[in-house]
Amino acid sequence: MGIEKIFKPYILNSGGYKGGPEAVQKAGHKIYKLSSNENYFGTSPQVEIAVTDSVNNLNIYTAGTPDVLYKALEEYSKGSLSQDQFIAGNSGSGLIQVINNALLDNDSNIIINRPCFAPYTMFAEWAGASVIDVPLIASDYSLDVKGILGSITPNTRLIYLTSPNNPTGTYIRKDQIESLIEGIPDHVIIVLDEVYHHFANAQDYTTALPFVQQGLPVIGLNSFSKAFGLAALRIGYAYSTPRIIAYLRKLIRPFIINKLGLSAAIAALQDEVFLNSSVSKIQEQRKRLLTGLSKIPNIQTWPSQGNFVLVKTHLDEIKLTQLLKEKDIMVRPARNFGAPGCVRISIGDAEATGKTLGALTTILS
Repeated sequence: MGIEKIFKPYILNSGGYKGGPEAVQKAGHKIYKLSSNENYFGTSPQVEIAVTDSVNNLNIYTAGTPDVLYKALEEYSKGSLSQDQFIAGNSGSGLIQVINNALLDNDSNIIINRPCFAPYTMFAEWAGASVIDVPLIASDYSLDVKGILGSITPNTRLIYLTSPNNPTGTYIRKDQIESLIEGIPDHVIIVLDEVYHHFANAQDYTTALPFVQQGLPVIGLNSFSKAFGLAALRIGYAYSTPRIIAYLRKLIRPFIINKLGLSAAIAALQDEVFLNSSVSKIQEQRKRLLTGLSKIPNIQTWPSQGNFVLVKTHLDEIKLTQLLKEKDIMVRPARNFGAPGCVRISIGDAEATGKTLGALTTILS
């Protein structure tokens, strides 16, 4: 057996994360990369200035902990949260791993709701925990509150919720989260992944904020990769009660965010003009894309609150992805998320929306 006898079986048998493909430029072709839910409208000019100004003294360590970012987040929350209620790290995914490492072991489990983000499962398995899947209700991808409450065991530690949900675009109503909180035992924490919350405009949508302010066992998970347009810098943050955050911070390694990332994140928080403009453009193109898709025969979509839409046709998702790629449009097959037969299309600019609608009309006709 050799060296493998010391390998942990739950890591050895775990699958790795498969990200979206990189855009490959073709001579004479413009590639529309709508496969990774990036901000199609770029990055704040203030961020670019801040990063450029930070390219000095790169031989000097930054502060060991990102306290300067916690202060900026407190200001961004307009006093709704204090500095001791934030934790920052290397991307939202990185914080998922921190949360799992802090609260899971071989005897514990988490609850997820597929289709959903794969790292919930992957990082739980890396911690030795098991995963209970309570699928979203198939007809409309809504949350099965009763199913979740009925699946909690004495070993359940975390319930992962995503709103808006990736890849479906659906959201969780405030009253549904309230029902969950009322029903969970005191050994369970709800992690509300709200990285797409800027794009949501449903009247009954909520973030984790009102529940955290009540001192309830809820963690709000966020990222600078989406609305702020900092995907390449890998910065995420979460917020919760001071007691939960103080515990989680014990697992944050020193210098977790580099100098350029800190400067970029703080500048992004301060540029509300860019943020609001991006969100408005994405909401406008999302509405246009969904309206256009509704006029194409043999296609199914779901209302979306994210910067993407989920699409299902009579074609296999791999086939549809390939046919769109041949027309210079990159989308993401959603089978690995738990939505076989579907593709996820990120929201682009007006030109990208028009090209996508035209390509789908041609392919499906």
